[in-house]
Amino acid sequence: MDDYRAIADELAADIAAGRLHPGDRLLPLRRFARSRRIAASTAARVYQELSRRGLTVGEVGRGTFVRDAAPADEPALAEPGGARVDLEMNFPVLPHHPALLAKSLEHLARPDALAAALRPVGAAGTAAARRAAAAHLARAGWAPDPGRLLFAGNGRQAVAAAIAALVPAGERLGVEALTYPVVKGIAARLGVTLVPLAMDEHGPVPEALRAVAPLRAVYLQPALHNPLGITMPGHRRAELAALLRELDIHAIEDAIYGFLRPDLPPLAALAPERTVLVDSLSKRLAPGLSLGFLAVPAGVAQDVGTALRSGTWAAARFALDAGTRWMADGTAAAIEEEKRADAAARQRIAAERLAGFRVRADPHAYHCWWELPEPWRADTFVAAAARRGIAVTPAGAFTVGSGHAPGAVRLALASPPADALAGALDVLAGLARGAPEDSAPE
Repeated sequence: MDDYRAIADELAADIAAGRLHPGDRLLPLRRFARSRRIAASTAARVYQELSRRGLTVGEVGRGTFVRDAAPADEPALAEPGGARVDLEMNFPVLPHHPALLAKSLEHLARPDALAAALRPVGAAGTAAARRAAAAHLARAGWAPDPGRLLFAGNGRQAVAAAIAALVPAGERLGVEALTYPVVKGIAARLGVTLVPLAMDEHGPVPEALRAVAPLRAVYLQPALHNPLGITMPGHRRAELAALLRELDIHAIEDAIYGFLRPDLPPLAALAPERTVLVDSLSKRLAPGLSLGFLAVPAGVAQDVGTALRSGTWAAARFALDAGTRWMADGTAAAIEEEKRADAAARQRIAAERLAGFRVRADPHAYHCWWELPEPWRADTFVAAAARRGIAVTPAGAFTVGSGHAPGAVRLALASPPADALAGALDVLAGLARGAPEDSAPE
């Protein structure tokens, strides 16, 4: 075992035994290195390992702290469906949508249709699926070429295939400094190094991308960024499109939430030869029977197809046929239109209940970013919210690299009923107006 992992194991044991308590501040990195007589780089790896295990959290200007934990008899936060109000996971499924989806699937009960749906299919899917997907993914004057569409089991697998195709093991992928947490896990499994890109109110800063070159590719979320909720304006998209050509790199454009902003063209519309656009039906329709899409430039189509096949990430035929039907008969479009109205209504609830706080969001998004008031730390706030039956996500889950996480949380607004959402936000607002010590367990 590497030395840094052995040291991390010692600290983990101290935390488990109660010798280090939730909220305790660890030594500054250089002091810790001197106390252990190890290199500063080794000390940094120790702290990174503790963070990876979920035992610590770092915050800008404050240091590294032992993570607060919810009481052991409370349900885990990672999965929805318990008695908690889930503001951690975004699963926008309105009550009547399953009936709409079921009606469209009646044709698959026919023996001939079911027999076809149970056969294998390649990454390119079927001609009918490519036509339906190309028409359905179109927005703001842009539409993918049906001949350049590939299909994955879901959006995460589509992202994994794109990264595997564009970034060899040991190479570097640029990502926004706060990014979709799953990308961090995918990169780790593929042996890809993530390079955080500085951001401003419009998204990643072009000069930051130029400063960290060379990169093999960049992963970006131009529309309704997760977790910040910001949407990249047209001038920033144009700058990044020009920079992709200048630096001779590809972008992986995550358009999972793009259906909530059909008025805006994707980055792929400005740099089609440099952009692999990834989308899925998970947020558009439902997570239980998903389908991932990749609109790929001709130059990398073969590599992405190979990655889908070798990673066993290609779509299953049943999901492909179900998704094709939903897109072709208008069911998907009707559900997405209702979700756009639902997301806007939930943002209005959040704006009303959290008035006076520093909350950032696109008014069309299903999530928002809350910069907590002093002296709250993100992890302490998450634990305090959990004790009140509310699950939220700390900024540390989205932070890339060794930089400390800001004192903020992401609120996912999609899952609970509207009245439960309003009530939970009232509780959180009251919690934030108090002091952390007032919320500590007795």
